[in-house]
Amino acid sequence: MKAAPFDHHAPTSLAEAHDLLARHGPDATLIAGGQSLVPLMALRLARPRVLVDLNGVAGLAGIRDEPDAVTVGALTRQRAVERSPVVAARLPLLAEAVGRIGHPQVRNRGTVGGSLALGHPAAELPAAALALDATVVLAGIGGVEREVAAGDFHTATGGTALRAGEVLTRVRYPVPPAGTGHGFHELGRRARDFALAGAAVVLGRGGDGGCAYARVAVLGGGPAPRRLPGVERALRGGPLDAEAIAEAAAGAAAEAEPVGDVQADAGYRREVLVTLVRRALSDAARRARPTH
Repeated sequence: MKAAPFDHHAPTSLAEAHDLLARHGPDATLIAGGQSLVPLMALRLARPRVLVDLNGVAGLAGIRDEPDAVTVGALTRQRAVERSPVVAARLPLLAEAVGRIGHPQVRNRGTVGGSLALGHPAAELPAAALALDATVVLAGIGGVEREVAAGDFHTATGGTALRAGEVLTRVRYPVPPAGTGHGFHELGRRARDFALAGAAVVLGRGGDGGCAYARVAVLGGGPAPRRLPGVERALRGGPLDAEAIAEAAAGAAAEAEPVGDVQADAGYRREVLVTLVRRALSDAARRARPTH
């Protein structure tokens, strides 16, 4: 099928993009890489009347290495993140997660901001943002910025914290402390399909080797990207041995609220989460080093 008729605008500045959003209101839809929106338009499941194309807006792409964080522009292609030596060295969880997205052709066009703004519950980048305590920076009309924690950006019903006229401009990822371990596992019906379920984990050990820090996010664990604070609390202060990890994985399946669809029912996703969370926790525990 072909997309329904629409008007296309290609602003070259954020101010121009904001003017277009203000002028067209709810008829306007932002487009970046288009890897999710364009297929929906082709099927006429999405029918935007006005497309505001951000690809020509200067200053929205790039990876900036900072003393305690890495900031990634919203228009940065996923492939650039995957290939970045800065990301590989300082945010290995993000590097691993982004490399699982679709095929190289998809990552060559798909953007970091686009994936987060879509907020698919089985997408890799929202889960990684949650596990890494990322902060999303949004710019409103007039250039006024506000920062939203990744945990507050996606609503429980699958929406986002974006307000009318706002544009997601960049994402700030705090660099985990030295010695932190990470793990990422997912399962799809076929390689490179959207995940049926998955887990993104960051763990830190204390001086005694026990768990001092835990972040556990799941893919396919509900109608929106989801972190599991109950599992994190259960892990903190305890050992990171096989028994503790198995108990935490079982707790993850109980805390998550997977939703069934034509790909898999909720019960199957919940059952698979036990194995995937256990594997991600085991990898993170193996990589983590005690701090002194």
